[in-house]
Formats: sequence, C-alpha cells, structure tokens
Amino acid sequence: EQAAAVAGGIIGGILLFVLLGITAYLLWKKFCRLCSYEKLINPVKTTNANAIFQDQPNSEIQQKSTRSRSVPFIIPPTLHGRDWIHLTNEEQVQEDRDPYMTPQSGPRSSFHSLAGAYVVGTINPDLYKFPEDKSETDFPDGNIGRLWFSIEYEQESERLLVSLIKVRKLQPPADSCSPFVKIYLLPDERSYLQSKTKRKTLNPQFDENFVFQVSSKMLLQRTLKFLVYHVDKQKKHHLLGQVIFPLKNEALTEDNKLVIWRDLEKENLEPPSEHGDIQFSLSYNDYLGRLTVVVLRARGLKLQEEGPAVGVYVKVSLMNHNKFIKSKKTATLLGTPNPVYNETFSFKAEQTELDTASLSLSVLQSIKGEKTLLLGRVVVGPFMYTRGKELEHWNEMISKPKELVKRWHALCHST
Repeated sequence: EQAAAVAGGIIGGILLFVLLGITAYLLWKKFCRLCSYEKLINPVKTTNANAIFQDQPNSEIQQKSTRSRSVPFIIPPTLHGRDWIHLTNEEQVQEDRDPYMTPQSGPRSSFHSLAGAYVVGTINPDLYKFPEDKSETDFPDGNIGRLWFSIEYEQESERLLVSLIKVRKLQPPADSCSPFVKIYLLPDERSYLQSKTKRKTLNPQFDENFVFQVSSKMLLQRTLKFLVYHVDKQKKHHLLGQVIFPLKNEALTEDNKLVIWRDLEKENLEPPSEHGDIQFSLSYNDYLGRLTVVVLRARGLKLQEEGPAVGVYVKVSLMNHNKFIKSKKTATLLGTPNPVYNETFSFKAEQTELDTASLSLSVLQSIKGEKTLLLGRVVVGPFMYTRGKELEHWNEMISKPKELVKRWHALCHST
C-alpha cells in the first residue's frame, strides 16, 4: 500500500508538472501573439523593411525621371506591445493607454535599423503640396509690376487700416531700382502716407501698416490710390505706375481682412483737356450679342460749383441711327473733380447693328434742388458718327471680341 501511494504521488506530481508546463507554454504563445502585429487583411503585401530599402536604390533610380518618389508608410518595431486591431479600410487603431512613447536610445544611422517593421503602403508627397499661387507667376505681356495690399475697417474708431505688403516685377527706367509707395485716400489728393524706400530691388517687400481716419458714411465714396516711385542716384523721383482701388464695392469689417493684388497702370501724364477727360473700356461679345462698357474714372472736371452737396455721375446711352435705345448711369460721387467709378454696363446689340450704333457718355453734375448741368460728353462709334481716337477705340473693340479695350477720351461740351 505504501509503494502504491508513493507511485501515485509520483505520477500525480508528473501530471501536475506537465499541466503547469502546458499552461505556461500557452500563456507564452498568447503573449507573443499580443506583442506581434498581425498582417493586414487587404491586397497590400507586407514586406520586411530591410528588403524594401535594399531593393529601393535600383527600382527608384530607374523611375526617378518619370515619376515623383513615394514615401513608404511603416509601422516601426518600437511599437511592439501596443494594443492594435486589424488595420482595414474603415477601422482605426485603438487608443493607446500611454499617449507618449519613449524613443529608443542611441543614434539611428540608417533605415536598416527598422528590422521587423511592416510597410503598410506609400505616401505620395505631391498630394500634400500647397496649390501654387499663380499671382506670383502669371504676368501678362506689357506688365509693369504688381502690388499686394490688404484693407480692414474698424467701425468703432472709424479707422481704415491699409497694409502695404509687396510689389513684384517692377520695370524701372534704369538697371537699379529703389522703390517706395505713396498712398492717397481720394478725393483728398493733398495729403498722403508714404512707405520706406527699399534699396536696389525690383521685388520690394514692404510689410508696412497705415491708418486713415474716415467716417463710415463716407467710406464707400472713397478710393485708395497707390503711386509707386523709383528714386535715382540724383534723388529724383520717377513714377513707375499706380493702382486705383474704389472702396464702394467692398464689405469692410474688422472680421473681414481683404488681401488684394492689382497690376500697376501707367498714369496719364498728359495735362487734362479743356473740359476734362474720361477713361472707359469697351468689349463686344459676338456670340451673345452683348456690348459692355466699363466706366473707370474721370479727371480734371470743371465743376460749376464745388462743395459736399455737388454730385458727379456718368450717363451711358446706346444710340442707333441717332435714335435713343437705352441709357444707364453710374452712382453719384460727391465733391470731386477726379471721380473713380469702376462700374460695368451691358447693352444688347446684334453684330449687324454695330455699323449704325454708337455710344454716348455724358458727365453730369447735380446740385441739390437745382438743375443738372452737363460737364462734358464723348461719343464712340463707327465712321458714320466719329473720327480720330473715338473711331479707333470702336474699331479696336470690334477687332478684339470678348476683350476689354481701355482708353482715355477728352470731353467736349457740344450737345
């Protein structure tokens, strides 16, 4: 009986030892599974990182000239032991308990230190590039420069904040260029704010802020004027170009900071004519049968009476065989002999009517409680009605369909 008991105890101990061994083995296998990454359940082939980077020089050098190099997206081996689920298309990685991962100590000399990592795909860097700013590259023929600025209006303090940002591609009269900018708030042409002078550059970066005090009632009747000058070695100032920007079409608030760019225009250096001048653009769309007039600005007007109650506007009339068809007029601007309108009007006109049609632009002055006065007038049209610059402007409009043709014209007082 004693021998049987000893034998039974030995056998029971052996069985208990075997059971503990099997349990320990199963727990070790489960631990190893948790510490390793499962392969992706998708067509992507998981490959060892060493093999990828060893084969990379031959394969990517051959394709370098035809396409951009993609960047492998790798699960590094340092993340072993984390709690992951299957990385399918619609599943996400479970949130880690420890948000911080302690990096391995020691330098990483090469990608070969990523042994055991899985490549789960590639990233195309071209998809993450910012879109190219074409305003920095697309300059039309004959361009003399481009100016960037921003505007903002503070309602409580009634301040107009103007930020002069930069100018690009200036065309100076000499090889070197030292530009600066004068800023006016029209109709006040007696006072201005001036930027610093940037030495020896065709692409000055200003980044300067200016403040104009103007009431909210008068804001939309004001116009910003930028004059870009070059200073030569004799300290003489040469005008390189200007930008005229009416504020009436802009929604200016403290929460709406507008960043704007405009191409420089050459200033009309000729003295105004006797009754003043008007600048406008003409365009004809032969497909739609539409005649477009853009009334830009006038200068040197001889106002019959000056004061804040005096308003100036432009009336645009379409005629056919000297018969009135239709007329439209701009907004009325107060108290300035150099109004800036920048307003667009369209008229229906078939192509067959262009030989007998004409446009009349009349600049009129209105005074409260009094009669409207004619300050000047210009007619553009075919040979039947016009000659000189007015005829040239009309013919150029017809020869360049769908393109805006801009010109200055002298006003006359004949009716």
